[in-house]
Amino acid sequence: MIPLTQAMGVRMVNYTEGELVLEAPLALNHNHLGTAFGGSLNTLATLACYGLVWLELEDPGCHVVIRESSIAFLRPVTGDFRATCRRPDDAAMKEFKERFAHKDRARLRLAATIEQAGIVCVQFEGTFVAAR
Repeated sequence: MIPLTQAMGVRMVNYTEGELVLEAPLALNHNHLGTAFGGSLNTLATLACYGLVWLELEDPGCHVVIRESSIAFLRPVTGDFRATCRRPDDAAMKEFKERFAHKDRARLRLAATIEQAGIVCVQFEGTFVAAR
């Protein structure tokens, strides 16, 4: 549904009850220094959170948008990269789903990380809104 994902070579690695993991190749997402382009890192982290909201709601009629976000680039990423969005705790997810069911609109704060060799290179946080 988002054309940029094809150009970036994004693929879903894993979706479990606890997290969504997306991956993109460095070859399609590098900068002039040969490291991952910051815009690609931000996009993949955003997509991981966006995807988690969409998958958790299981409602093809909902629209998910990002309201606000922040990102910290802690280290350069020198290879193919993965963004992991972990599902918030059960209470937060329950409140989000109940609000969406009753009000047709709800927001959720999510975080994603991009790691390389077990070291966090990027930290992303954002607020996502789901609406019918």
